[in-house]
Amino acid sequence: MRVFVTGASGWIGSATVDELLDTGHGVVGLARSDASAAALERRGATVLRGDLDDPDSLHRGASEADAVVHLANKHDWGNPAESDRAERAAVATMAEALVGTGRPFVVANALSGLVEGRSVLETDPSPAVGPGSDRGGSENLALDYVDRGVRTVITRFAPSVHGAGDWGFVTFLVAAARRRGVSGYLGDGSATWSAVHRSDAARLIRLGLENASGGTRLHVVAEEFVTTRAIAEAIGRALDLPVVSVAPADAGEHFGIVGSFFGMTMTASSELTRKAVDWEPTGPSLIEDIDSGAYTR
Repeated sequence: MRVFVTGASGWIGSATVDELLDTGHGVVGLARSDASAAALERRGATVLRGDLDDPDSLHRGASEADAVVHLANKHDWGNPAESDRAERAAVATMAEALVGTGRPFVVANALSGLVEGRSVLETDPSPAVGPGSDRGGSENLALDYVDRGVRTVITRFAPSVHGAGDWGFVTFLVAAARRRGVSGYLGDGSATWSAVHRSDAARLIRLGLENASGGTRLHVVAEEFVTTRAIAEAIGRALDLPVVSVAPADAGEHFGIVGSFFGMTMTASSELTRKAVDWEPTGPSLIEDIDSGAYTR
């Protein structure tokens, strides 16, 4: 298949591009900068210049492809409403280009905020509906197109997609530990995160693209439960720093932007996902990655 990938030069996107190319697919990657374009070309992908605010490039990429993988997001923490607006508009543009084709449209979402008090299940619908909701309600918007001849597949990502080179939440925690001279966790450290290695995430995206039915939600989760205290202890070992509890009221000051997430439980089951597309994670665990020095080299 000729696959159009947004976010193709990002952390998850670049691994997905490699996975697709290695398994015989062609890739057209959306690139907004010369550096991103050059990186994609080095991987063997075709480049389409544009970004999430360029509907013409999004429509062209989707309409000329056999499948679409949408991984890009503005992640504008200072203006989340703008990120949500752009996300909804991008999903609508690409979905409209795919109406009536039966082609796969893989759309990324996060696990945070979906349910409280238990792990999220693939059968749980997202509560985000409409333009004013989280990510502009893009998951539900994309699923609305199943009845219009689009094979929408939702991929919900664990809060930690880890590996050497990661610039996500764990990288911020490591930076805070270096800055503070201690590796901290919030409260009693019982909050839990799900996690997945980057290589396993890329393989699941490819399997979903190839095999999942329209309307399927896939959970990109290898480990359902990793306590935040265990994460802090692994960072402490890797940096040879003491491990301490941080009061929740001091989360922002101590951890910076990641503080608001570190005390949250964000977990999901992937039991149905594994059965749906015959996916079995094989990469290292989050703690193994930290212990190996992946975040401290």
